[in-house]
Amino acid sequence: MTAPTSLRHVVLFAFKDEATAEQIESVVRDFSALPQAIPGIVSYEWGTNVSPEGLNDSFTHCFTLTFARNEDRDVYLDHPAHTAFVSTLGACLARSLVVDYWAK
Repeated sequence: MTAPTSLRHVVLFAFKDEATAEQIESVVRDFSALPQAIPGIVSYEWGTNVSPEGLNDSFTHCFTLTFARNEDRDVYLDHPAHTAFVSTLGACLARSLVVDYWAK
């Protein structure tokens, strides 16, 4: 078995009921700008929940970043662009969930 080469960083957002469409669009736009600002992000994608199962527990937005190394993920986590982005979320974010895993 070969060693995994892709570290996935998955972020789920549940927005406050009172969050406006403009606030949510701003969050998506600002998150989408991070790959250009932070080195080490191999790929980035996002989408909204479309599952018919109803098990999303109010999480509506999913963002997936891929890194080649733990160190690249760690640079991302501590990068000023990321920390500035995170500091803006309090106005409209109810909850978040983050999972990192090595793709197999």
